[in-house]
Amino acid sequence: MELTRKQFDILVAAAEVNSQMTQRELEKATGHSLGTINRVVKELTEAGYLSEGKITNAGFTALEPYRAKRAIFIAAGFGSRLAPITFNTPKPLVRVHGVRIIDRLIDACLEAGINEIYIVRGYLAEQFDQLLYKYPMIRFLENPAFNEANNISSSLVARYMLSNAYVFEADLLISNPRIITKYHYSSDFLAIKKDRSDDWCFRVKDGVIVEEKVGGEGEDIWQMVGISYWNEVDGHKLSQDIADVYGSPGGKERYWEQVPLVYRKEHYAVEVKECFDSDIVEIDTFKELKTIDKTYDI
Repeated sequence: MELTRKQFDILVAAAEVNSQMTQRELEKATGHSLGTINRVVKELTEAGYLSEGKITNAGFTALEPYRAKRAIFIAAGFGSRLAPITFNTPKPLVRVHGVRIIDRLIDACLEAGINEIYIVRGYLAEQFDQLLYKYPMIRFLENPAFNEANNISSSLVARYMLSNAYVFEADLLISNPRIITKYHYSSDFLAIKKDRSDDWCFRVKDGVIVEEKVGGEGEDIWQMVGISYWNEVDGHKLSQDIADVYGSPGGKERYWEQVPLVYRKEHYAVEVKECFDSDIVEIDTFKELKTIDKTYDI
């Protein structure tokens, strides 16, 4: 059966622990009331998904359609704002405190059980081969248009891999790998709640993104983080919508996420998934890199 949101939340909490949980523990893990927990646990037990507060094999099977199965890294760009360090090194391979930026993202995926990993490369493509020593499961996708189109060209290359998939901007410095999660009830975009932002941000209503724009303020403003998840249905729709937008007038100049959030937004209901400034940062400039890692400040 298709799970309700509350059934999903409780099963995920049980799956993460994979041992017997009390209703109090489920209340704390999910934020649902004890009354709701009691009712939903009864439903899940009758369905055979829980047994004495522990998830069953049937419960794991019920969660399978909601599991993240693959990760796509968009890593084809020049990273021009990080010059001069990117003259000879693609931005995702730049080391911060001795570790390549992309390594932390890949490690977070592996920790979440996501082992099917694709990297869309373009600028200095051959340098990404070095990742295979540590991550032999990686598969590369070549973007021949990286120097003449925006990152929508990278999503075009990967458009048939987007179901049950994370999509990452490959230059994000992650400090909390737990923001990458194994199960998702719907398609979602990571974002940070802000009072105001001068960056790319979302306007959100009832947990769903209703507008993407640059800058904003108010209680419904969330600053965009370049990490999203796409469920099976939306992934299939994206495969066509990306191609359609790319082929439209001015399409090559678009950012890839503008397909589901702007140009074909009537086809999607993308939720916002909260994270915090302490979880992740985008290093935009060489000055910011020097601030974070003093070894570059010479």
